Amino acid sequence: MIVLIIATAVLVLYWVFEYIRHQKDVREIPIRIHVNGTRGKSSVSRLIAAGLRGGGIPTVAKITGTLPRFIMPNGEEAAIVRLAGANILEQKYMFRYAAEMKPKAFVIECMAVNPVYQWITEKHFVKATHSVITNSRLDHTDLMGPTVESVTKCLCNTIPKNGYCFTAEEKMYYIMEDVAKKRNCEMHKIRPTDITPEEMSKFSYIEHAENAQLALAVCMSIGVSRQDALEGMWKAHPDPGALKKYTVREKGKEITFYNVFAANDPDSSSFIWNMIVKNLPADASKFLIINSRSDRYYRSQQLVDVFVNQNYDYMILTGEIPEKVESYALHHGVKKDKLITLGEPLPERIYEVIAERTKREAHVVGVGNIAGQRKYGASIVAHFRHKANNNK
Repeated sequence: MIVLIIATAVLVLYWVFEYIRHQKDVREIPIRIHVNGTRGKSSVSRLIAAGLRGGGIPTVAKITGTLPRFIMPNGEEAAIVRLAGANILEQKYMFRYAAEMKPKAFVIECMAVNPVYQWITEKHFVKATHSVITNSRLDHTDLMGPTVESVTKCLCNTIPKNGYCFTAEEKMYYIMEDVAKKRNCEMHKIRPTDITPEEMSKFSYIEHAENAQLALAVCMSIGVSRQDALEGMWKAHPDPGALKKYTVREKGKEITFYNVFAANDPDSSSFIWNMIVKNLPADASKFLIINSRSDRYYRSQQLVDVFVNQNYDYMILTGEIPEKVESYALHHGVKKDKLITLGEPLPERIYEVIAERTKREAHVVGVGNIAGQRKYGASIVAHFRHKANNNK
């Protein structure tokens, strides 16, 4: 019994020491920017960090998105190795690592989905001076509730006390504003129309105007000029899941693949699909790839629901549970002759299936999950990128 009491006391003292040490690490970084939201967190985090660097502010960033990364003050990136899966304690260790570099700003992407963990992360780990909520869409309904309103209330857990919050959200803004008032937090709703098409054209990939404008607003509030921030953003490395397209010209056919895996909530995926296909030639073939994960079946269901009535020629099912998604798709109105169930073959097989069904021109949009146990979505992207690069 005495040994148990001593062990418990030692453990308590250790955690008290760790908590005090972490609070010291937090205080040593004067600007702490916590980025949350349904879609675009990784892109916005990268853009803010790049914009601050463009303004001469020593900045580090921690990205949770497609591939976990720590971004150094010079823009170089280091992989974050997880031996036992994602855990919010990771944020504590990232602060310790960041504090050693003595930056002025730390941009950190929220890695929690569970609303309790979001609150703990902000309250005890980050203590943000600036918060960003990119948008609020229906996603992670198993943890955040069945409505957009419930999702928004969860996201509001990262709105700080006595700080600043920036968002591009329109419909759910009233909920955020109400929470911010209670916390004496200054709210800023940005307009993507404040950034010009010419400025957007200078990105090396397809970036969303609202992401760029959010990052600009944050950087300018900290004292970076608009031009310096933009110059920094244009030079930044995009997230591996950023919206890019790869065109393969082979045997008289042109096949363009669009990596939309990062926009894995149904509303964002549908929006980008419509943006891509609205100006395509009438005779162009349109393929939709839905990549599934066994632990995210609900997401595949949502994607099938939102795409069931879209104008595609074929829906290709890949990933870990294609037969299960196929059954759901057939039951909910997808025609059998439009379904192609492949699972996880070599990515070359996916390309062959598409090429066989393409007369002259095809456009292929990949949605769903880029990761999973074998990161199969990422291998699809890598294959199309490799084929496209070989065409140059």
